[in-house]
Amino acid sequence: MPAGLTLQSERVRGPPSPAVSETGRRHLSTVNDRVTVIGGGLAGTEAAFQLAVRGIPVRLIEMRPDHESPAHHTGLLGELVCSNSLKSDDPATAAGMLKRELAPLGSIVLACARATAVAAGGALAVDRAAFGALLTRAIESLPLVEVVHQVAETVPLGDVIVATGPLTDRALEDSLSALVGAERLAFFDAAAPIVEAADIDRQVCFAESRYGKGEGADYLNCPMDRDVYEAFVDALLSAERVHAKDFESGDLFHACLPVEEIARRGRDALRFGPMKPVGLTDPATGHRPHAVVQLRSENRAQTAYNLVGFQTNLTFAEQSRVFGMIPGLQSATFLRYGVMHRNTFVDAPHLLTSDLALRDEPRVRLAGQLSGTEGYLEAAASGLVAALGLAAARAAAGTVILPQETVLGALLSYATDPATESYQPMHVNFGLLPAPVPPIKGKRERYAAYAVRGSEALTSWLGDHEALGVATARAKASTVLNWSGDR
Repeated sequence: MPAGLTLQSERVRGPPSPAVSETGRRHLSTVNDRVTVIGGGLAGTEAAFQLAVRGIPVRLIEMRPDHESPAHHTGLLGELVCSNSLKSDDPATAAGMLKRELAPLGSIVLACARATAVAAGGALAVDRAAFGALLTRAIESLPLVEVVHQVAETVPLGDVIVATGPLTDRALEDSLSALVGAERLAFFDAAAPIVEAADIDRQVCFAESRYGKGEGADYLNCPMDRDVYEAFVDALLSAERVHAKDFESGDLFHACLPVEEIARRGRDALRFGPMKPVGLTDPATGHRPHAVVQLRSENRAQTAYNLVGFQTNLTFAEQSRVFGMIPGLQSATFLRYGVMHRNTFVDAPHLLTSDLALRDEPRVRLAGQLSGTEGYLEAAASGLVAALGLAAARAAAGTVILPQETVLGALLSYATDPATESYQPMHVNFGLLPAPVPPIKGKRERYAAYAVRGSEALTSWLGDHEALGVATARAKASTVLNWSGDR
């Protein structure tokens, strides 16, 4: 067994594992050395597939079914624990664009989803059991993949991709903390909503920092008079909330109170908390507002803004309704809704390269929610990129950097940019893409232009990176369509 890996209840599928030699901490293995992938979810299975079809042996470690998690119900690889929907299939949406990017990149997860799709209008949804069974079969059929059912309690030596998801085993969390620093690993996800900049009403919102600090206009401010504030508080207090699962509820609100919980502490609690108006003057009135919701730029391009201090446990529908009452946000497009739940993820901007290697320990790569992505196909995409990066590193081909005009490239650029502050897990969205030049006012027209531009950028990138073996992965992934009739 590799040094540094503690095993429990081992069950093995696949060829026997050769000994893994102990290497230096920063050593990258040679092309024929086995890679350990920890986690058999969407990110881990995608990473294992991408490595194996490039001739790299893989040891895929998944604790289920011998050790169950609170959220899973089967021993299948890639089990979908929440919805069976993989979001919109419309190419003029960010989710649809991601699918058009994963297909030419040879994603096995997307191929299995296509093969097990069920009717879902404009979305791609799957037969949950058939999807898991097909993905499991696809991975177990690969001669270079050894599937081992055990608990990995530490990060082993050699090249490793850790893709253990939001419910990472506590012992492995401790091992990761030792590797990246305890202050760089989070265990609860408390994220405020993010809105698209193009839909913020600048006739209502004004740019100003409190007391003119910083650059003087670092925030957009949504002013409220007393009546608007009182109506907003009433709506917030009566809004429907998400109920935490048993394994989430213990410490969920310990470090960061949801905005609706602050409102319950008194009618003016928000006005003296995240919505305090001190140091601000509304140019429309010449006076300090009764209350203010501040918006802070989410990226350097200022194409997306987050609602400062608005971590929330409201349902998505209620967030759209209640936060849509905020002056200036009545027509806002929510790129990400606020969430508060059990999670495990790292401070990606300060720890990871664009192809998801640890900057100070490049033999280790992270994928899935652990790397700070949010969403089924985002998880799979991160596993794909981590595998591409590892394969490129072994071939001394440099760091994999996808075009920022693609939604996947834009997400990874944002997530691994050291300038990104207070990072929370993120899914693909148009707010992360470079703004079109010249600007396009109509939302539908703008989104369609994003799709065309992204497709062209990826096609060009693939042409320049044929040596990465993407065509081989694409051909192998397509074979699962021949199996779908067996389900």
